[in-house]
Amino acid sequence: MNNLALSDEILLKIEKPVRYIGNEVNMVRKDPEGKIRFAMCFPDVYEIGMSHLGMKIIYDQMNRRDDVYCERVFSPWVDLDKVMREENIPLFALESQDPVFMFDFLAVTIQYEMCYTNILQILDLSQIGIYAKDRREDAPFVIGGGPCTYNPEPLADFFDMFYIGESETVYYDLMDLYKEHKKNGGNRKEFLRKASHIPGIYVPSLYETTYNEDGTIASFEPLYEDVPRTILKQVQMDLTNTFYPEKQIVPYIKVTQDRCVLEIQRGCTRGCRFCQAGMIYRPLRERALPMLEELAAKGIKGTGNDEISLSSLSSSDYSHLPELCNYLIDNYRSKNINIALPSLRIDAFSLDVMSKVQDVRKSSLTFAPEAGTQRMRDVINKGLTEEVILHGAMEAFKGGWSKVKLYFMMGLPTETEEDIKGIAHLAEKIAMNYYSMDAEYRHGRISVGASASFFVPKPFTPFQWASMCEEDEYKTKAHIVNDEFKIQHNHRSLSFKWHDAKTTVLEGILARGDRRIGKVIYDVYKKGCIYDAWTEFFNYEAWMETMEENGLDYHFYTTRKRELDEFFPWDFIDIGVTKEFLKREWNNAMAEKVTPNCRQKCSGCGAAKFGGGVCYESKSKMDENRCSEIYRTSGCTKIFSKGIDACRASCFFFKRNESSSDYEFCCTVWSWDDQ
Repeated sequence: MNNLALSDEILLKIEKPVRYIGNEVNMVRKDPEGKIRFAMCFPDVYEIGMSHLGMKIIYDQMNRRDDVYCERVFSPWVDLDKVMREENIPLFALESQDPVFMFDFLAVTIQYEMCYTNILQILDLSQIGIYAKDRREDAPFVIGGGPCTYNPEPLADFFDMFYIGESETVYYDLMDLYKEHKKNGGNRKEFLRKASHIPGIYVPSLYETTYNEDGTIASFEPLYEDVPRTILKQVQMDLTNTFYPEKQIVPYIKVTQDRCVLEIQRGCTRGCRFCQAGMIYRPLRERALPMLEELAAKGIKGTGNDEISLSSLSSSDYSHLPELCNYLIDNYRSKNINIALPSLRIDAFSLDVMSKVQDVRKSSLTFAPEAGTQRMRDVINKGLTEEVILHGAMEAFKGGWSKVKLYFMMGLPTETEEDIKGIAHLAEKIAMNYYSMDAEYRHGRISVGASASFFVPKPFTPFQWASMCEEDEYKTKAHIVNDEFKIQHNHRSLSFKWHDAKTTVLEGILARGDRRIGKVIYDVYKKGCIYDAWTEFFNYEAWMETMEENGLDYHFYTTRKRELDEFFPWDFIDIGVTKEFLKREWNNAMAEKVTPNCRQKCSGCGAAKFGGGVCYESKSKMDENRCSEIYRTSGCTKIFSKGIDACRASCFFFKRNESSSDYEFCCTVWSWDDQ
């Protein structure tokens, strides 16, 4: 074991010292000499960061290279933060216990907006300079990744670069470029300029933003001709033959998600209009069943966990879910290992699978109707009817479940008081259905727990044009729903909780902010704000005060109405899904029109440009003879003559770059309606 960065005296007086000593089971050990040193950071406390699958994947990916040593960094808890400042102790990595300033890269995964001040805490304690422009030549390159980088602008001044997309694609290219850079010499600016040529790498210092008089963005331009104008999201299309940790690190203490995690797929076909993940992770891609079976066996053996969790945005949409669950249950039932199935859709839930899972260990079932009335579910494109919801719940009750959790949102576009009261009414109907069953199916009193978050319009969603509510409006909505729960007949079986309104307002500011918000983040951090995601440390008044001090009106980022032609701070990023598609979906929402999921019908979102996933799977089922006839009679012979695959490729890849009517026609044939 390496010498610890913290003395025994310090470790004995802080909470949970095992957060900082490393040396866990399955931790990677390497000699750092001569290697690219890569510090992988989760800007929150150890228990949260150690639960994050993405960090585990990158840790495994990087350490597979002999010339790279990837180590972990987490935010020190507030007690150690105070000590490190008082005693001038630099932030360190867990594996080697070496200071972060000795590393070549500091990579920060940015999973939620409320961690932004913690990122500045990491940079500050690392002693490498908070602002990118102030860093020394020998300082680590600070790179950000994760879902929040799909609007990186509020953090642009603090990062040397951002990685837009999934880690498996070009990280090795960046490492190779850095090796060449170190070998040949050169300064930071030269390396960053070269790095900007790697697809998916965004270097904010190489771009300039100008603003209109009303505060909206007038232009966003690269400073040099060789710097790309648009950053293309990186997508790992083959999820079976890629990196995945076989032996995940086993923490000394219980972490938030203490289980073996199997990522079964990425992306989602459903198209919920409020959901950022459903858009930025398109297209849907699945991992092969044999791979998951092998990973489960290795994961359980390597960790000793007593639970396997299947991770995805919509687990019940995985095409091999019954087979996978049967395999896991058949092989691990005797070992008393639980199978967790998060992210279930009540319309796609298998009673057979559910019953088998329940046989191992009972727990509650969680579903997300998101809205209480059918009108609102159509607006958000949830694709669920009340009949389907009630039927699904009834099937779950018959399977022996008597505890159900329901997730909703409030503050959605076009929402009325009737819509939010519908949350209580839907919960009541579920309870009534339970009590209407024969006694043989009931297992004591039903528990229906409803919780509601407040809506935040996120970038790259059809609702990115929507206005937010004021703080008081959110609170009023919550109390209306709570009062409605109290008057339901089965209110003793029902419960209702809601999210904090102030946190929601700040999340909206940070999610839709531009570069001007960076100064606010810096100033509020200097006032002592960290761990904003933790209720006991969140200081809303400090944030609002700092916004005003910087001459910014928070309404500009929250309640302001946005025009369809406004240039957003994130519009320079190409996620595959086109802005035109998002506009169509916004208009469909206003018309309360439902868009079918991707497996039912292609809606022409644009994600097919990546060349795989469900976008291709659905079209491979098309009648080739019909295609042949249509193409040949329409003047597309020159494309079709190369074969059906060539036709398909022409449709998917070249429509945006070619003006030929042949290509345009191909798109209409492949059900790309509304194009």
